[in-house]
Amino acid sequence: MGIVDVVSEYCSLPRTRRHIKKRKQFQTVEMKVRIDCEGCERKVKKALDDMKGVSSVEVLAKQNKVTVTGYVDAAKVMRRVAYKTGKRVEPWPYVPYEMVAHPYAPGAYDKRAPAGYVRNVIGDPSAAPLARASSTETRYTAAFSDENPNACSVM
Repeated sequence: MGIVDVVSEYCSLPRTRRHIKKRKQFQTVEMKVRIDCEGCERKVKKALDDMKGVSSVEVLAKQNKVTVTGYVDAAKVMRRVAYKTGKRVEPWPYVPYEMVAHPYAPGAYDKRAPAGYVRNVIGDPSAAPLARASSTETRYTAAFSDENPNACSVM
């Protein structure tokens, strides 16, 4: 590689970072926002409709769920909803019931979740530990087990 190549590469690079603009990806942002009435629903829609890059806004009031699609940044969308509406906003924490191996495990089951949904514990298996039997329970279970040749035959 000669000196001409080095100089041409140096000249072709942008001089400042201002000129490099990262394009946002088309994505869907799901949030949990408490929606009590139609006024709350209108307020959330109005806060997001005039935001740059938003393609559609869907509000499911019964589930307290807001879905925004478009060329947007998830953090900016959530900050804007919180600022414009004054409501607490968090990422949608639930997944459909079928996607979790043990939906009634302590970390996954949430009685406040909408029907058909449980907490999202797919990425973190330690968040939903299965209920483990204590050593005493294991001993009593083994005493009446069919696999144990010395088991009690009361039943």
